[in-house]
Amino acid sequence: MMDRDLRTPAPVPVVLAGARGHGRRHLANIRRLERAGRVRLTGVCETRPLTAAEFAGEPVPQDADFAALLARTGARLAVVSTPIPTHADLAVVAAAYGVHLLLEKPPAPSFALYERIEAACRSAGAACQIGFQSLGSHALPAVRALVADGAIGAVRGIGAAGAWVRDEAYFRRAPWTGRRRLDGNDVVDGVLTNPLAHAVATALALDGTTRAGDVTGIELELYRAHAIEADDTSCLRLTTARGTEVVAAVTLCAERAADPYVMVHGATGRITLWYKEDRVLLQRAGHGPEEFTYRRTDLLGNLLDHLGDGTPLLAPVADGGAFMRVVEAVRTAPDPVPLPAAAWRAAPADGGAPAVRRVVPGIDALVAAGAERLALYSELGAPWAAGSEVSHV
Repeated sequence: MMDRDLRTPAPVPVVLAGARGHGRRHLANIRRLERAGRVRLTGVCETRPLTAAEFAGEPVPQDADFAALLARTGARLAVVSTPIPTHADLAVVAAAYGVHLLLEKPPAPSFALYERIEAACRSAGAACQIGFQSLGSHALPAVRALVADGAIGAVRGIGAAGAWVRDEAYFRRAPWTGRRRLDGNDVVDGVLTNPLAHAVATALALDGTTRAGDVTGIELELYRAHAIEADDTSCLRLTTARGTEVVAAVTLCAERAADPYVMVHGATGRITLWYKEDRVLLQRAGHGPEEFTYRRTDLLGNLLDHLGDGTPLLAPVADGGAFMRVVEAVRTAPDPVPLPAAAWRAAPADGGAPAVRRVVPGIDALVAAGAERLALYSELGAPWAAGSEVSHV
């Protein structure tokens, strides 16, 4: 799609919805692109107005009413980094105004709302990019090329591993964090669907599994060590129409924080991608290990290129269906199983802060083994793992 109004070199007027929390990164990126002459920040939508210092630059109009802000500013593009339950309504409003979108992940808390977003954008001719930053990595096409060239033989499966540390304060930072539902609305703020959603999305992208119909089955094991509704220690096995088995093992209760990665297993080798670092390790029979580091394309910059000259989007909303099948499976699954007190221990938060975090002993090794062996926690012998919930899709 090409927007004729955006072919000129004039800066594109942008509004930001949600400028605190993760939104601060979007604000900094918009300011970067503003200095480069590509965009112009024209408004901020926040329930609590930003202070002059928080703007990190010249203050702009603010309004808690997103529609009013779009009408007032004449924005052509919006970045939405608000709580998960608000994504669909804001995206539909943006589409109604003909405004293009960078929409934070997960795009919606249910498959039905995802379809609503996609339909609204398609009908309005509005471009919508999902905020999966890892999909902007040049490492992804490089890994796909290695696989296509037979570097590791026939693919046996793809494993994803994420071992992160989050303290109890993390789950109290906003009313919706760690919730499955809030005030009658779906949230689905679990480790698979939000904090480590990139592990799942990157694995699916490497396989070329992007549309909802590409997913043929999902098995889930959802657990929680923290006193929350959602899952903080989980794994899944997803099967695809092409026969690939994708396993993701993730936790927010790691003994030590580690960079997440995706591992492509082949008949004669494997490729590991540390997607936050854009770093790839190729290991194959008859060769020494080879390591490569790649650049990354900014998703907002890519969206601007798409609007200006038709450059393909790197994370278009139409390619979010497979990931949203995972969100829907988590949403409709039974509540996560609370781990018994003997399965976790309290520990000080990192950095010497007074906050406390919950650690599941042995989980780091289980996460790594899940990605290595393409196995679920129950199959790896975790004493607290009860087995999987099967979702037929």
